[in-house]
Formats: sequence, structure tokens, C-alpha cells
Amino acid sequence: MDNQSLWKAVLGRIELSISKANFVTWFKDTDIVSREESTFVVRVPNGFAKEWLENKYNSVILQSLRDLGEDASRIRCVIHVPQSFSKPEKSFSQPVAQAPRSVDAVVQSSGASLQGSVTSPPAQHFSGNSAQSSGFSQQAGQSSPETNDYFRRFADTNINPRYTFDNFVPGEHNELALAACCAVTDSLGQKYNPLFIYGGVGLGKTHLLQSIGNAVLANGPDRRVLYITSERFTNTLIEAIRNQTVSDFKDFYQSIDLLIIDDVQFLSGKEKTQQEFFHIFNTLHQLNKQIVISSDRPPKAIPTLEERLQSRFEWGMITDVGRPDLETRVAILRSKSTEKGFSVPEESLRYIAENVKNNVRELEGALNRVIVSCEFMQTMPTLEYVQKALQPILYDQKNKGVHNKQVIEAVCDFYSVSLEDLVGKGRKKSVAHPRQVAMFILRTELGMSYPSIGDLFGGRDHSTVLHAYEKVSKTVKAGAKVKEEISFIKEKLYSL
Repeated sequence: MDNQSLWKAVLGRIELSISKANFVTWFKDTDIVSREESTFVVRVPNGFAKEWLENKYNSVILQSLRDLGEDASRIRCVIHVPQSFSKPEKSFSQPVAQAPRSVDAVVQSSGASLQGSVTSPPAQHFSGNSAQSSGFSQQAGQSSPETNDYFRRFADTNINPRYTFDNFVPGEHNELALAACCAVTDSLGQKYNPLFIYGGVGLGKTHLLQSIGNAVLANGPDRRVLYITSERFTNTLIEAIRNQTVSDFKDFYQSIDLLIIDDVQFLSGKEKTQQEFFHIFNTLHQLNKQIVISSDRPPKAIPTLEERLQSRFEWGMITDVGRPDLETRVAILRSKSTEKGFSVPEESLRYIAENVKNNVRELEGALNRVIVSCEFMQTMPTLEYVQKALQPILYDQKNKGVHNKQVIEAVCDFYSVSLEDLVGKGRKKSVAHPRQVAMFILRTELGMSYPSIGDLFGGRDHSTVLHAYEKVSKTVKAGAKVKEEISFIKEKLYSL
């Protein structure tokens, strides 16, 4: 097997064992450049990837190589900036930024480690009256030389050119969210500001966020775009406080045209971070800068989120993405297989779609497993072979199941109530609704009898459980907020 085929097979195995975010972050633009006896030399795009592959993922890579029959004892990484980072090819519609400097260099020069993803215009756009050319007023959101320097340092971006509206597969479960995202790119800062998208894990929220970023950059390469997770936002704020550079931190964020915050639910419980984000949000909104936010739940369901932030998240538009139906899952698989240049018969695609239902991420993982297996065994993805290739993961899914304990824990997590309060004999008003929802889900999803459910909740009478079930059923049919809550809890359950 040549180096290219071998590394492709290695990546196929690794992609199935780590999260999508980590895979894209650390293994993108890597390949094997040479072998020196049992040492494999891997080319990486920057110092961050070198450090992570040689340390955190060293054993995973070596094991994958050994599983493929290679005598591998050491991984050595060499840094090589890909062509796409330093000099965009003409076929790319989106501008591609330069590779970042090392963390040490950034911290030493600015004091704050902004590990976000920023796209910036070429350097000449930062000189002169850059504030005016980008639509900022001189009084608010003005771009200082220090702020410009931030953009130069953090030119690398997680706005991945692979994620566009063109390769996003629409369906009934996401059509409203898709329409809202397209509307935002057509009238940045004017319509649906902020745009808040929520839904379970692996359902395409990040693809939509990335697509907005790519579309905005394609329409206006001089736009300042930042995609960052709430966790990284928090970490950069902590670093700025530690290094006494909070002023630069604020200037940096307030000079952005499009701010995309992923997984905002992780701001929960972080009072200082929420306070700073609140002020940044206000400034950007007043300047008609676009804000796009994603979460695994609606604003009102995020525990310990400040009421003023919750209110602002609801200023624009809130939309959700759900689980794709069968036909959409088939369409997604068809699109992904075409994108990977691998032909899969329709009956094989349908088999995968019928058996992998939770989310798009698992769907793509199953397809990757089939492709890697077929390439390694040099065989075609017939229905019979696909069934064999997926048997281990489908067996795990069928035997995993959902148990009453998982339902109760999921309800506790969603409503931020303790297990003792939920299943205890107490009659706290704040626990009544979560308890009724838990009883409803146990009845509808697990088919438990009313007396059995009552036993789980402090030995309550079956008539109490029946009352809870009927009350929630009536509320769900009325299309109230509880319907969204139950939908989210179920998505969490089936993605465990």
C-alpha cells in the first residue's frame, strides 16, 4: 500500500474513534511523507497539530498503522504549510487565511490566547480609515492598531470551505433553519439578528454555521468573521484577565462583522463570561453586526443563563434542527459518498439509512466505515458486504437500548433538578413539571406500566402517574413549549 492509501486508511479508522471536531482540527491537511524503517514521518500544517499528533494522538496513530499490518514504533511530525493556507487557488471562492503563529508567540506578544477562528482581510485593509471602510463608527467598535494586530495573528480559521449551503442536504427537519441562515447572509445584521439555532448532537448545526461564514466571505472578502465555541471564548477571556488585556479582548470582539458562537449552552454558570459576552453582544447589535448562536437547547432551557442574555437571544429568530427522516438520510449518504468519490449502490445506502437513525454524524461515520473497509479489502459495497461491515456497530446500537435510569438522568440534566428531588416524595412546585415529563417519557418511550413508573418515584399511586401522563399529553397536543422540551430530551437519550 502506498503512503497516500495507507494514510487514508489510518484516517478512516481514527475518524471513527474521535469526535468530528477533533478530527477536523488536528488531522486536516496531514499525510505521510516518508517511512524510515519503523518510523513514519507525517506532514502537518502547523505547530499545534505537530504537538497534538506526537503526544495526545501518538498511540492512536501507531495502533491504526499496526492494525493495517505495518511495523510502526514511532511517529515524527514535520511542519509544512499547505498551499491552500498561503496562496489560495483560483478555484476557491472563499479566501483562505494564513497559518497561525504558535501559542507561545501569541501569548508573549499580546498576552491573550485567542484560539478562535478568525478570517481577516488582507493587511492593506487595516491601514488608514479601516473603521470607515468596514462600516464602524469612530466612536464605537473602532479598529485600533492593537486590534488589527489580533486579526493578523489569528488569521487561520475554522470556517471550513467544505461546509457550504450547496452541500447541505435539506429536509423537513431543517428547512426553516436553512431558510433563516440564507436570509441572514443576504442581509447581514438586518434580518434575524441574532439568529439562534438549537438541536441535538450531530444534526447539522455546525454545518449551517460554517455555511453562513463561507457565504459571507464569498460575498465580501473584506468582512471580519469569527467562528468560536463558547468554551474557547471563555478560555480566551480567562487568559485576557490573567494577562490584564481585557481591553484588547473587548476591542477585538467588538470589531467583528459576523460573530458565530457555537455551543453557547456552555456559558451556563460562568457569570463573568456571561457579563463580558452581554456587553459584546450589545455593542455588535447596536452596530448592526450579525450574531449567530447555536445551542443544544432553546434559550429558556439553558440553566443559570442570565435573564438579560436569554432575553437578547430571543430578540431575533429562534429555530431548531431535528432528526432527519429516512429519505433525507438516504440523500445525505448519497451526497457524502459522491463528495468522497466513492460509488455506493442505492440499496446499500438505504440499508445504512434504515439502521442508523440518530444523527448525521453517526450516519457519516457508518458510511466512512464501509468505505474504508471496502478500500482495504478491495471489494465493492454490495448490500451483503455493507451488512457485514456494519454488523458490529448495529449490534451495539440494538443492545444499548434506553433504560429508565437514563430517562430520569436526562430529565434531571435538562431541568437542572437533583435526582433526589425528582424521584423523592417531596412536593416542591419547581419539581412537579419535570417529574410529570419524566413519567410521560417513561410511558411513551419505554412502555412502562403506571404502577411501575410510580414505584420509581417514591412509590406514588398509579392514578398520580396517569394524571401526569394525561396532563403532559394534552399539553403536547396543544403544541406548547413542553413539546420542544420533550423532543430535546429524547434526542439526547437516543444519541447517548
